[in-house]
Amino acid sequence: MMRKRLFWFTAGLATTGAAITHFSLRDLWTDFASLSYDLEQKFNNLETRVSNLEGAIGNNSTSQKDEGNLN
Repeated sequence: MMRKRLFWFTAGLATTGAAITHFSLRDLWTDFASLSYDLEQKFNNLETRVSNLEGAIGNNSTSQKDEGNLN
């Protein structure tokens, strides 16, 4: 009788621990995936802005060189 109770107590404790671990890790993974996606979007936006600035700087330096050739 005592072994049977110990078995079911151990099985219940293990099942409860597994469920808690599963939900905790799933929640942490969701947060990680969300942060990863947000970071990727921010870096893509930053890359676009830097690319636009580089293009604007390149156009300004080219137009200044062209103006110098016209004189």
